[in-house]
Amino acid sequence: MASSVKNSYKKVLADLVEHNKWFENSIPLIASENVPSPAVKEALLSDFGNRYAEGWPGERVYAGCVYIDKVEIECMNLAKKLYKAKFADVRPISGVVANLAIYSAFSNPGDVMIAPSIPAGGHISHGKKEHSGTAGLVHGLDIEFYPFDAEEMTIDVDKTKEKIKELEKANRLPKMAMFGGSLFLFPHPVKELSEFLHSYNIHINYDAAHVAGLIAGGQFQDPLREGADTMTMSTHKTLFGPQGGLVLGGEQHGEAIKKATFPGLTSSHHIHHMAAKAIAFAEALEFGKAYAKDVIKNAKALADALSAAGFKVLGEKRGYTKSHQIAVNVLDYSDGGKVEADLEKANIIVNRQLIPGDIKAGRNYFHPGGIRLGVSELTRLGMKPTEMKEIADFIKKVVIDKKDPKKLAAKVKSFRKDYQKVHYCFDNKLGAYEYVKLR
Repeated sequence: MASSVKNSYKKVLADLVEHNKWFENSIPLIASENVPSPAVKEALLSDFGNRYAEGWPGERVYAGCVYIDKVEIECMNLAKKLYKAKFADVRPISGVVANLAIYSAFSNPGDVMIAPSIPAGGHISHGKKEHSGTAGLVHGLDIEFYPFDAEEMTIDVDKTKEKIKELEKANRLPKMAMFGGSLFLFPHPVKELSEFLHSYNIHINYDAAHVAGLIAGGQFQDPLREGADTMTMSTHKTLFGPQGGLVLGGEQHGEAIKKATFPGLTSSHHIHHMAAKAIAFAEALEFGKAYAKDVIKNAKALADALSAAGFKVLGEKRGYTKSHQIAVNVLDYSDGGKVEADLEKANIIVNRQLIPGDIKAGRNYFHPGGIRLGVSELTRLGMKPTEMKEIADFIKKVVIDKKDPKKLAAKVKSFRKDYQKVHYCFDNKLGAYEYVKLR
């Protein structure tokens, strides 16, 4: 028995090492991921991860929080400065929990919320109960979807206004409007709809999970100035922090959000992640503008190169993308699930993606019509538009030319050898995927 347990122990540690080696030699294109700086990793390894700090700084349930309170106050101040917000709650442990805090603070079970559908880019945390969406399943919200313009790849403003009027007549007026999403190529029409929605006393939340770093860098849109009441996000996509969440709003929203977060949704809030968020916010304040500009340049370069290679890149009418993401219709070659699997064999990591028209055509998430690509992590590794052209060629070889992906993996490994450090940070002595052994 002891031998079997020790073997399992060793296997887990060995798999952790192998994972890091794999990513050293891969092209990571998952739009919801990034690579943190050595300083963020250092915070994650600190003793903060072993402690409890229930409540608000200065109002803790536990003793032993002297330095935790100092760091958390600094973290909140940095978040408010980064996003020009009056209130910040840095305790949510994920973007989904941040959204739940908003649902809990500003709506009740049975209320209606309007949000993007998943094929139109919405996130599962905005979804219906019958789809196991967080908003419907956990908080009991009744979900309506925005009308979506598939050619423009964004919410249809005029049809949304018509739908709100129709919902009011049917006694189904939304209590909340959710902007933002998981497939997020272009800014959402917050400015165009906020005055109209507020005239119906609808609370507007903007889920910035994917574009938080672009907003921080001033390169996307500015939801809190465009009319959003509150803004939620995860902290590890274009914002290059640890996995975690953040809620922002005005001073008038503070007490409701605080109570929703604790005791409503968290006990201790992963204190080491909170400290790592503070470091990431500082990095974003110092390097975020340059990083966000480079992310968007790279996304546009990759989209252009994929289109030139023969792929159907969504959003062509508007220049394919204004974010870190690219969406590609791959139905001419296979489906998104098969393409994802083939590319992974070549050490090119992407995700399959539902795209407009998939549900109507009977396709599902396992075999959708598209793939989604993101350049956040590649940009942090120091890659530029020239490298995006090479990456597009790798993808073409696998998907269009049907080359053996396992043979291509060796070329991908060679391509990656010069991109092993994290950029846009204060310190980068440690390799981006260097395994830290403490035993």
